[in-house]
Amino acid sequence: MSASQTSDVPTLLVKIFGKDRPGITAGLFDTLAAYSVDVVDIEQVVTRGRIVLCALVTKPAGATEGDLRATVHSWAESLKLQAEILSGTGDNRPRGSGRSHVTVLGHPLTAESTAQIAARITATGGNIDRIFRLAKYPVTAVEFAVSGTETEPLRTALATAAGHIGVDVAVVSAGLSRRAQRLVVMDVDSTLIQDEVIELFAAHAGCEAEVAEVTERAMRGELDFEQSLHARVALLAGLDASVVDKVRAEVQLTPGARTLIRTLKRLGYQVGVVSGGFTQVTDDLRERLGLDFAAANTLEIIDGKLTGRVTGEIVDRAGKARLLRRFAAEADVPLSQTVAIGDGANDLDMLNAAGLGVAFNAKPVVREAAHTAVNVPFLDAVLYLLGITREEIEAADLA
Repeated sequence: MSASQTSDVPTLLVKIFGKDRPGITAGLFDTLAAYSVDVVDIEQVVTRGRIVLCALVTKPAGATEGDLRATVHSWAESLKLQAEILSGTGDNRPRGSGRSHVTVLGHPLTAESTAQIAARITATGGNIDRIFRLAKYPVTAVEFAVSGTETEPLRTALATAAGHIGVDVAVVSAGLSRRAQRLVVMDVDSTLIQDEVIELFAAHAGCEAEVAEVTERAMRGELDFEQSLHARVALLAGLDASVVDKVRAEVQLTPGARTLIRTLKRLGYQVGVVSGGFTQVTDDLRERLGLDFAAANTLEIIDGKLTGRVTGEIVDRAGKARLLRRFAAEADVPLSQTVAIGDGANDLDMLNAAGLGVAFNAKPVVREAAHTAVNVPFLDAVLYLLGITREEIEAADLA
């Protein structure tokens, strides 16, 4: 029976709640089946072992409604459940135009922050249709299905508030395209890994402090990236090439990095990295992690020594966005269905070019410009922004 067919039909909302156990759903509908009713809608939620089961059904024919009510109450009482039956007409009221998924990450997620997010949604004209928990660890992640307001103004309102509320919020349009985001491209330094690779090289050259200062200024957007890259690499001139293996061994992956990549790959995503660092490290990461794409600058090595120069096309802010587009074309994925993750100012063009740009523990200028921000130290929290639950992550690990 279609929505139009049920709009004026008398219906009963049957609500069952109490301690969950196997067979409750089957038992309720077995009971209702004796009255030849049609099912219009079903909702079931189990929280901490307590079930709330709602069934919207057509009223039974003839004068048997009283019998149905008595039978349902008797069945519920036999299982020490509570039942409530409400008369009405038709189905749920139509949802408003504009559909979005709002993902909220809290560490922890407090009642106060949840109240403020809900109030902001309401203030934009949105209605919360459903709330669903995606994960309980390492962060609490919940998803709101919202209708009645367009995605962009909702995203703007919540992004502005998120930092003050103390949660991370992502807003994406509802629809099939959300699950169809098939390419994820991320920055390397301080995103995929905890380190700045050039600083690892600099530590072996005894110029770590000088390089770190230039790196920080570049990440804040105060220096032209290409100029700062050449200045920092020049300080490495004369290092023995054997330092490359030492740096590779020192690289520390960000917590959750392996889980993020492993889960994405098992779910059919393609994954790549772009870096203002060096192919001497990203090529190794590509092999170790099974990445589909990798691009970075290349340190020039002549006669077993670093020359203090880089070769080939420079991977800077514009270069990262260009590479995202190239990877998307090679993967045959529309740019609108890509995800980019980064932390620095030189990631901004890439984050803005992607269908979803995620600022990961980023500088303020990046958090303000990206579609959404993740400020917890677990890279796999990005999975929740894609609607992937903790249970799906664990199931992928067992596959």
